[in-house]
Amino acid sequence: MNNKEKGYFALVLHAHLPFIRHPEYEDFLEEDWFFEAMCETYLPLLDVYERLNDEGADFKLTMSLTPPLCGMMSDELLIKRFRRYLYHRIELSEKEVSRTLNTKFSAAANMYDKKFKRLRELFDNYYHGNILQGFKKFQDMGKLEIITCCATHGFLPLEIRKEAVNAQIKIAIDDYKKHFDRAPRGIWLAECAYNPGDDELLKAHGIRYFFLETHGIIYGNPRPRYGVYAPVYCPSGVAAFGRDMESAHQVWSADIGYPGDNRYREFYRDLGYDLDYDYIKPYLHSDGVRRNVGLKYHKITGKVALDEKAPYNPQEARDVAAMHAGNFLFNRERQIEHLNGFLNKKPILVSMFDAELFGHWWYEGPDFIEFLFKKMHYDQDTVKLTTPSEYLTLHPDNQVVQPSMSSWGDKGYNEVWLNESNDWMYRHLHKAAERMVDMANLFPNASGILKRALNQCSRELVLAMSSDWAFLMTVGTAKSYSTKRFVNHINRFIGLYEQIMGNRIEEDFLNNIESKDNIFPDIDYRAYLTKTLEDVYKSVVQQ
Repeated sequence: MNNKEKGYFALVLHAHLPFIRHPEYEDFLEEDWFFEAMCETYLPLLDVYERLNDEGADFKLTMSLTPPLCGMMSDELLIKRFRRYLYHRIELSEKEVSRTLNTKFSAAANMYDKKFKRLRELFDNYYHGNILQGFKKFQDMGKLEIITCCATHGFLPLEIRKEAVNAQIKIAIDDYKKHFDRAPRGIWLAECAYNPGDDELLKAHGIRYFFLETHGIIYGNPRPRYGVYAPVYCPSGVAAFGRDMESAHQVWSADIGYPGDNRYREFYRDLGYDLDYDYIKPYLHSDGVRRNVGLKYHKITGKVALDEKAPYNPQEARDVAAMHAGNFLFNRERQIEHLNGFLNKKPILVSMFDAELFGHWWYEGPDFIEFLFKKMHYDQDTVKLTTPSEYLTLHPDNQVVQPSMSSWGDKGYNEVWLNESNDWMYRHLHKAAERMVDMANLFPNASGILKRALNQCSRELVLAMSSDWAFLMTVGTAKSYSTKRFVNHINRFIGLYEQIMGNRIEEDFLNNIESKDNIFPDIDYRAYLTKTLEDVYKSVVQQ
């Protein structure tokens, strides 16, 4: 790439799942969310990075790896269970290669067998069971910029106590440092939810930038001179990058988005339901209930019933992914050429997506990314790949704007996380946060079992704050599970609170919930100290 480029492109993938770990059960349905994402998104993306690097094709992108996801990726129990999950898929795919020999499903069966064995090679031989090593490797090489997120994906605009907001940020940054041996430069605010003034807390913790949905920038004050095609500085000095909807629309749109192409793999038809029960039973959970096993042999085909879907052709789908990558790049080149002439400066297009779109929902998504990066490296010199940190280093002078409160949820504000299905949660969250702050201030130098209990209260509170529970209640997916999780964390918090305040901590009770909710092993309850928050605000003034 030379200086002929007319603008920049920043691909941002937000990788997140709620912290789900149930050692009290042999297997658990919702843990499969993590295992599926490992097989379909996280390891396949790393495989793409490995191939690009081996080939010498330069690439750059930004990924958030949220603290709950990092916690699951590094948890010994979940690593053991994922390995069992992956090895079961390999066993099944080997049987399927034989069963489908000389049938219309043979190509798909062979594709799965080859893929699962490659994932095993990456997981066991490359990353030794901890794929965070893989992401860290590419960050250390300068190919990938890993950013953090709120500690448990907490929805910050609906938090009343700023101590709780500060704790979500501080706990996340401390956890990031443990995994990646450096401080994060950027943060993904959960749900892209921004509350004016919270950037001061980001500033105090050394965060240089975050991301906003388009209208968070466009409705800023004063109006941004370059729209979302250049970052703006909040009054605190932290940069905000806005989402480019034109590039997003080509992927996300239900009508014209690439993932809906009829030749891509159909998500909703799975061998867990198609095969004879006795044949598939060894690959189901111990309850024997049919569920997805991850092998799907049909393509989208069109608007037909699931039983009328046509056989999936992996090579055809891969060819389509290459075509779509070329179309996407062509459109970005034209978009950047137009903006360059219109704005009289090099624009930056920030294209933001949930990482799980690539591979899990859109099976060929990782192929699309690989083809896109190859085409950008070999076939053009109009668009330069960049990361927000690199862009800010090259272009440190940007307009000061106060962004608007916003989120990337439906209708753009808070409604997804505060409505008639979930509003009952917040009285409990706010009371628990108030009690957590009170306890931290009452026992600022705790030790022994009191310190353990206070730290566990912090864990239960941040787990209850996860935006995932309110979201799942709104959309009606796993509503009973999300409700139970929220209620359990609040009840565990209340139980510990009453024991602490009554000076009667029950060690067996504490041991039990420490073993279940073991996220953030190095958590420090003093993140909730009012003095900690005051010191944070003082540091902003001094800076």
